[in-house]
Amino acid sequence: MKLQQRMNRRALTLGALAVSGALALTACGSDDTGTASTDPSTSTAAGAIKCDDAKGQLLADGSSAQKNAIDAWVKQFSTACGVQINYKGGGSGAGVTAFTQGTVAFAGSDSALKPEEVTASKAVCTGGQAIDLPMVGGPIAVGYNVPGVDNLVLDATTIAKIFDSKITNWNDAAIKALNPDATLPDLKIQAFHRSDESGTTDNFTKYLIAATPDNWKYEGGKAWQAKGGQSASGSSGVAAQVKQTSGAISYMELSYAKDGIAAASLDTGAAAPVEATVDNATKAIAAAQVVGTGSDLALKLDYATKAEGAYPITLVTYEIVCDKGNKADTLPATKAFLTYIAGEDGQKLLTEAGYAPIPAEIIAKVRTTIAGLS
Repeated sequence: MKLQQRMNRRALTLGALAVSGALALTACGSDDTGTASTDPSTSTAAGAIKCDDAKGQLLADGSSAQKNAIDAWVKQFSTACGVQINYKGGGSGAGVTAFTQGTVAFAGSDSALKPEEVTASKAVCTGGQAIDLPMVGGPIAVGYNVPGVDNLVLDATTIAKIFDSKITNWNDAAIKALNPDATLPDLKIQAFHRSDESGTTDNFTKYLIAATPDNWKYEGGKAWQAKGGQSASGSSGVAAQVKQTSGAISYMELSYAKDGIAAASLDTGAAAPVEATVDNATKAIAAAQVVGTGSDLALKLDYATKAEGAYPITLVTYEIVCDKGNKADTLPATKAFLTYIAGEDGQKLLTEAGYAPIPAEIIAKVRTTIAGLS
């Protein structure tokens, strides 16, 4: 095995990445089977991956928003190190539950751990507890499918009323006022939300609570609370519904807003509407503050920002691991994989795949924390 790993690393350094040797992920019942929007075999220096003592396989679950990034990373890492990684992508709620039950090596969540989840983690993190490591950033696109409308502007108030079933037709006066030059059809709005517990839902509703509290009276959280609308499981599930349903709208990570799904621009109160792009999300995430304590690096985002060019509906996906007490048989592979994805090459791949890298000052702290995992 070590000889093969040395051969793999030598081949990768020469740029001859054997794509056929990459692991084919299975979704294990998850509906999130989307692939990354870029081919990592040509986009990053996989030869720089340090395998160390990584071996065997890793099971992981969680955020479907980051699954396209995870798929791309796994393709690189597995080819370099021979480690099998199965990331289910069943949603943030499922991932955190699986982690606190001890069934996965790490989890992905688009929301930082709650105090009760940290407490629960102590049963599986011997002598330690679960921590949040911010790893993937990106915009949550408000994706829509409206025939004849390629450029749509919405604001927080209008979005809130759409998802609260108070604006029900695409030619509503409020939407017309924001889009005076668009030909809006007399078409029923089909609003889709996540059926599973989702960090994307949590971040999307945090935006509505912060930006238009008078029009969004719900508490927020991973579970959808507003009445009405239709539901689907996972980011790929809501994206599929929007793609195939005329008049549909939903919220999803930007990498899923493609192939027939357009993303609305936001009127934030800045001088011009802000598009859902990686660069614009990065401007918003760069203002995030670390609010976690100790090894925990949970962030506070400003969902109500009106800064020029800053797209406020963003999320940061955390990888959840034990600071101490990780299982001995999976710790080497977990550390090696996290070291790679937090490294320069791993973070570079995010931009190419439609995600936003974590700001330099924060990702430096993530790398230091990963090095100290035990």
